[in-house]
Amino acid sequence: MRVLIMEDGATLSKTLSDKLIEAGYQADIAENIGDAKYYLDIRNYDLVLLGWDRDSTTGIGIIADIKGDAHKTSVIVLSEREEKESEIEALRAGADDFIRKPLDYDILLVRIEAKLRFGASNIIEIEDLIINPEEEKIIYQGNEIELKGKPFEVLTHLAMHKDQIVSKEQLLDAIWEEPELVTPNVIEVAINQIRQKMDKPLEITTIETVRRRGYRFCFPKQIS
Repeated sequence: MRVLIMEDGATLSKTLSDKLIEAGYQADIAENIGDAKYYLDIRNYDLVLLGWDRDSTTGIGIIADIKGDAHKTSVIVLSEREEKESEIEALRAGADDFIRKPLDYDILLVRIEAKLRFGASNIIEIEDLIINPEEEKIIYQGNEIELKGKPFEVLTHLAMHKDQIVSKEQLLDAIWEEPELVTPNVIEVAINQIRQKMDKPLEITTIETVRRRGYRFCFPKQIS
């Protein structure tokens, strides 16, 4: 599960990141609105933690943008605002939860777990193809396909951005925790495994190469 932290306080952001990573989540920190939009554009987040204090540089208006681009992403607002009107305003703006500061991290982690457990499903269904990111499972025409690890994550990311061209650099940033330590060739290896383990045996095409630009999820597309 991947979480984006949008919080002006550097110390709080670092603490939140450490707590989330310790609990088994992947966490990114957006230091400003530009970073936030960059991360949201290249990565799929299960949850966004949005700091909203009286002097915050990021307003709750961004919730509509987050939900518009990825309606399955949950948003929890973290705020020092004590009046109930602020909580109502945040929830009406599209937030899934509102938690007041100072934070009790044990309670926060439990509420995050509950929100992700009962939130919208990330399962992708396209005709006879089902991709379940939470269980790392692919089912085609009722049969489970053996595809795990990075190839599965590459397929899932491309499927979530169906009909969009995604570059190798974007795939590296979205999937590898330290993309600067690997070469773009790992993408080609992952794509090849998808084609060998899935496309060829099933006689389908899920991913097409767009020369010099990247890859695009194109299922359903029958091999001619």
